[in-house]
Formats: sequence, C-alpha cells, structure tokens
Amino acid sequence: MDCDWPLLGPLRWLHYVNKQVKVRTGKGDEHSGWLLSVDPVSASAVLLTFSETAASVRVVMGHAVKEVEVLREADEVTAERLRAALLPPSPPSLDPEELRRRRGGVRRWLQENRVPVEEQGEQLTVAGVLTITAPYTAEDCSSSNQIILDRIQRLIRTQN
Repeated sequence: MDCDWPLLGPLRWLHYVNKQVKVRTGKGDEHSGWLLSVDPVSASAVLLTFSETAASVRVVMGHAVKEVEVLREADEVTAERLRAALLPPSPPSLDPEELRRRRGGVRRWLQENRVPVEEQGEQLTVAGVLTITAPYTAEDCSSSNQIILDRIQRLIRTQN
C-alpha cells in the first residue's frame, strides 16, 4: 500500500500488526518482518524477524516509511511467538525447599556484610526500604531508593 504512513493513525496501523510486512523507505531500502507494534507518537514500525535460535528487532522510523505491503497473516504458532517474543523468560520453577534455602543464603550473606535484613513471610526486607522476592536474585530486588537498590544488587551478585 503506497501511503503517508504517519498520517494513517493507530486504527489503520492495527490492521498491519501481527502480519508479515515489507516496508519500503524513502531512500529505497526494504525491511521485512512481522509488524509487532507501531509507536503512536512517531509512527515508527517495530519489525520482528525469527531465526531458528533467536529473534531480532528492527525499528523503522515512521517519517521514513513510504510503503507497507502485507505479505501474509500470522498462523496460530506465529501469533503465539509474536506475543511471547519480548516477554522476559519465565523463571525456572523451584520447589519450596530450594526457595527456602536460597532465601536463607541471601539473608545470611547480607547479614555477614552488615546489612540489616529481616524475613517477612516469603520475602526479605532490607532496612525497611528494599524487598527481595523469590527466587532471591539481584533482579528480584525492588526499592524506590536507587542507590540502595544498586548496592544491594551488586552485593547479591558477588555472593555467587
């Protein structure tokens, strides 16, 4: 479809989402992939391509888009891959005993490093301003205080 892409608007862009498309730019470049999303402010197209082992994302700036051609619709398997493409991998399921052991190990490590930590049910609380939830890794820390968050995450990473 030869179009003025940025002027189409979100309702028209939705007709292209989850479809394999070929995007041509004003410079004559062509980019193919599955249209994952369109930024509503810049009209930039987010294209996803799959290989056997990975996926790659390309963003085509909205002002550069001159033509969008639909190549095919997504089947059920492809639609599911598109939905899951940018989600973080699900954490491995750990049994309650392993979680208890990890929680205790992190608590002891923090205490050995003179960090005030308390167990509150299934989570750890550090100095009343940071919480650590299962599976008790640096990525499972949350706090509104960025300095404390960074320091505790670095400390937990050194534990391993």
